[in-house]
Amino acid sequence: MSDAAPLVLDSVTQLDASSRGLVACCASHGGVYAAWYAARLGVAGLILHDAGIGRERAGVGGLDWLEGRFVPAAAVSHHSARIGDGADMQARGVLSIVNGPATALGLVPGMPVRAAMARLIAARLPAAEAPGAKDEARQDIATDGPLRIIALDSNGLVTHEDAGHIVVTGSHGGLLGGKPASAVKADVFAAIYNDAGIGIDGAGTSRLPALAARGIAAATVSCFSARIGDGMSTWEDGYVSALNEVAIRRGGRIGHSTRDLVACLLESL
Repeated sequence: MSDAAPLVLDSVTQLDASSRGLVACCASHGGVYAAWYAARLGVAGLILHDAGIGRERAGVGGLDWLEGRFVPAAAVSHHSARIGDGADMQARGVLSIVNGPATALGLVPGMPVRAAMARLIAARLPAAEAPGAKDEARQDIATDGPLRIIALDSNGLVTHEDAGHIVVTGSHGGLLGGKPASAVKADVFAAIYNDAGIGIDGAGTSRLPALAARGIAAATVSCFSARIGDGMSTWEDGYVSALNEVAIRRGGRIGHSTRDLVACLLESL
């Protein structure tokens, strides 16, 4: 039962077996995969980030998914707290979206995260039942000479074998806990993310300068052009909302489609 102190994490990927039966505040986007990941580890209640809500409400799609499993969940407004920063969500976050089970417990839009967490803990909720398997996708899109273009639903799927290639991700463009080392685990040639509504303190694009410092061209696409959490949507639907100086030097411009941006990056070689 969720009678212990809440977990406050920068990402749902930091949850583990010890999270079972606890209430968690995780600064991941509120998409279906994040919700599934948390349910798989048996959290009792969950607060995520609304990531700008965005196209087809992908930024909060996980709340509906959890409602279908009777798990109370809510999302924090991107105007109130930084995505990727659990401590900031707990300190400044204000709810924007609340699912049915959370509403029944008294959570409402506009409620501070601390108050929402207190209500969830006081409810002494049962652990979520483990859902079936679900995979994030990784797909090679194309090869241009020695470079591969890879679509990934999550930045966490980047491997060291991707060094020197282009990764097109469904992840938000925010650093985890503000740490530059969290930007990407391999020295890729270029990386593209979702801007998660950009939000307070420009958090949704905070990976970009960290990647520029490593010589990596990077950009975000608007959350209203592509579904967050969906790498192929970033590739097929995305339009650039922000770029770092490396991407600009290589010809990238705000308003480019993802495909046009990648073409410019390849032409700059």
